[in-house]
Amino acid sequence: MKTTRSKQLFAEALRYIPGGVNSPVRAFRSVGGQPLFIKRAKGSRLYDVDGNSFIDYVLSWGPMILGHAPAPVIKAITRAAANGTSYGAPTEQEVRLAQMITEAVPSMQEVRLVSSGTEAVMSAVRLARGFTNRDAILKFEGCYHGHTDYLLAKAGSGLATLSIPDCPGVPDDFTRHTLTAPYNDIATVQRLIQAHHEDLACVIVEPIAGNMGVVPPRDDFLANLRELTRAHGILLIFDEVITGFRVHYGGAQALYGVTPDLTCLGKIIGGGLPVGAYGGAREIMRLVAPAGPVYQAGTLSGNPLAVTAGIETLKRLKTPGVYRKLDERAAALAEGLREAAKKAGVPLIQTRVGSMLGAFFTKGPVVDYASAKQSDTKAYAKFFHRMLNKGVYFAPSQFEAAFLSTAHTPSDIEETIKSARAVFKSL
Repeated sequence: MKTTRSKQLFAEALRYIPGGVNSPVRAFRSVGGQPLFIKRAKGSRLYDVDGNSFIDYVLSWGPMILGHAPAPVIKAITRAAANGTSYGAPTEQEVRLAQMITEAVPSMQEVRLVSSGTEAVMSAVRLARGFTNRDAILKFEGCYHGHTDYLLAKAGSGLATLSIPDCPGVPDDFTRHTLTAPYNDIATVQRLIQAHHEDLACVIVEPIAGNMGVVPPRDDFLANLRELTRAHGILLIFDEVITGFRVHYGGAQALYGVTPDLTCLGKIIGGGLPVGAYGGAREIMRLVAPAGPVYQAGTLSGNPLAVTAGIETLKRLKTPGVYRKLDERAAALAEGLREAAKKAGVPLIQTRVGSMLGAFFTKGPVVDYASAKQSDTKAYAKFFHRMLNKGVYFAPSQFEAAFLSTAHTPSDIEETIKSARAVFKSL
């Protein structure tokens, strides 16, 4: 595979950008080698600056659920851009998107649009503290909720990829109010809540962990969280930045039938453009400024291009059969990878919820951060590069999810499985 131009660009990027990338996991540090520089994308494929083509299962880390550059979304963005790219004032489109979100997501009676998932989580936690008049929060090991200081304790995603246990530059005072528990471990949660319930403002969780690889919740884990938090007046926050509109039109909360107090969204609701949102019950959201005293603001919040892309994306996700099609294609890919690994004698645990997939090179089971970290990352690195050389682009980290889009075809799935058979044999 020719990578001459990518190597030249990376060498140049290292002169101006820390590590040569604007987000750490892009740097290929955990799999080795140098990142590819992408020139364009269309449908299920990426095209790099050297002319290589790849079936893409990263999908910009999840938001491209309709595939890259879907014509209706691009046309809508183009029309919106002709009217201006930012106003710093209310628009009709942001009202329409807010309406669509509140109609879809069970917990969200009101919603505030922001510009990123990190901003959504930061704002939701501040609101929870303001509503409860408590300071402490409880999160789960391996769950990543953005790079806010007090949420980088035992976070997954990029920190797991780079083997950073906690982040330098974060004062101890910022994290002393942050409690952590193993994901899927309700007994530990019970003990922590029993000991700290008078100080706990919220419990925040990825309802489907997508930042330590894909780790589904155990039966009743989310329901038990809901019961425990409600009993002690603690707000339950679902970080659905990845899962919102990905695993179900109403998010993981609709899929599992568990309604949190607050929900954070991102990724898909901007159709690939920078956006985020948080929302919940009206009595809680009415504390947000200017309706209430909990301050949060953003010059680019409700950006007209992002909300236009989000509206067009959600319109198409409401089409009957979309999620069934995604589930069927994802199931076919997961089963094909599982069988290919088994036939080659490679230990592989395949996890999946809807169109989110994980693959762990271990004998399993994988139920939490500790067991995910037992996976053979060297084997994953070999798998990644050998699949890349065959034109298949998975995440350059063991601890990230793979995603499918409506643009992935049966022939894409077949080609991926065929490539995987050869790669697993070589491992």
